[in-house]
Amino acid sequence: MSKNPNKLNRRHFNAAVGASMIGSGVFVNPAPAQESTSPNERLNLAAIGVTGRAAGNIKGCATQNMIAMVDIDSKLLETGTQAFPNARKYTDFRVMLEKEAEKIDGVIVSTPDHTHAPAAAMALRMKKHVYCEKPLTHTVYEARTLANIAKANQLKTQMGTQIHALGNYRRVVELVQSGGIGKVNRVHVWANAVYTGAKFVKTEKPEHVDWDLWLGPAPQRDYCADIHPFNWRKFWDYGRGSLGDFGCHYMDLAHWALELRNPLAVKAKGPEVDPVSTPAWCIVDYQYPSRGKKPPVHLTWYDSGKRPKEIEGLKDLAGNPIAPWGGGQLFIGTKGMILSNYSQHMVLSPEGRQIEHKAPDPWISDSIGHHNEWLQAIRDDGDTTCNFDYSGALTESVLLGTVAYQSGEQLEWNSKKLQVTNSKRAQQLIHKEYRKGWVL
Repeated sequence: MSKNPNKLNRRHFNAAVGASMIGSGVFVNPAPAQESTSPNERLNLAAIGVTGRAAGNIKGCATQNMIAMVDIDSKLLETGTQAFPNARKYTDFRVMLEKEAEKIDGVIVSTPDHTHAPAAAMALRMKKHVYCEKPLTHTVYEARTLANIAKANQLKTQMGTQIHALGNYRRVVELVQSGGIGKVNRVHVWANAVYTGAKFVKTEKPEHVDWDLWLGPAPQRDYCADIHPFNWRKFWDYGRGSLGDFGCHYMDLAHWALELRNPLAVKAKGPEVDPVSTPAWCIVDYQYPSRGKKPPVHLTWYDSGKRPKEIEGLKDLAGNPIAPWGGGQLFIGTKGMILSNYSQHMVLSPEGRQIEHKAPDPWISDSIGHHNEWLQAIRDDGDTTCNFDYSGALTESVLLGTVAYQSGEQLEWNSKKLQVTNSKRAQQLIHKEYRKGWVL
């Protein structure tokens, strides 16, 4: 990376996407694309990525017209498009977006993390509504960029944190915001997933994989069998390990309930940094500022089986020890605590004993469905709960944890300027150099 991050940003990442970036990628079949729809008809959507998590996102939007689908793996493309025989098939999302520009209403981005931003940014600049998997991006700078483009073009966006749509999270938010456990200034968040042990081992590339397109903006490397289609999460070049995969799910509840956005300071610890592989474990401390009358918040993230000592010794209503939860959140307030995860929660006394409680009258409406929120927002000019303004700030916080870990330094963070004020080394990790031919 350039020694001058501001120069780097101007030079490489403020260019508009144009025809000059289109390589040799072509569409696979000549099925005629459908005409663009009106707001009262089904939307015309395009999917970038078609299997795995992408298949879930496509299924969530299957009531609409899926007119174009993209994957760099021809076998996966055939599998993922079987239910959509009229969709035009492509290997390069850039070609697809240009060829289908007049017909597409919205784009679903479900690629590996390192290609989220270039795909979503191109669609947003073409004024297409975007649904993008979590984490929103691979770097902090990319997250801010997508949020800014979406806002400038008044587009409907949603990040794929599907748990946000479940009723349990809503009830916890209501409990916290009603003052049920008093003022909260401490939160512990943890997840079990482990992503580590990555190594680049050159192997013969299968014919059905377009490796150059899979790499996208990442550095040029020989094909390695232990990356596509899933283990890329272990590699810094493509993913962000356990924190990148689950941080947006579990930290989401704390951000929502406590109205958090940007930390002031971030410090991380874990095993010695490996230049290729994400760590076997990581613990990150975030310091958030006060928000109006709400006190500052100290949030700690734990992954790969690490857990806060505060969940030891907690007891249920019968006085029995509460078995360790594989992933979850512990909110500590001045009047008590809330232990929660995706699907359940309980209120605890300050001493850690579960207590009966009266839930406040619900005021957060049930979700119509995470994908349906996005589709309805496009139709009705409404909003979504995980739009790129909210989810962009959440992603920035998550990724600052990986920056703190990789740099080995405590970050003093100026969110407005996107600047680590105390470390030039860490500042270089706020963004990355894109491979020639790729832009944000």
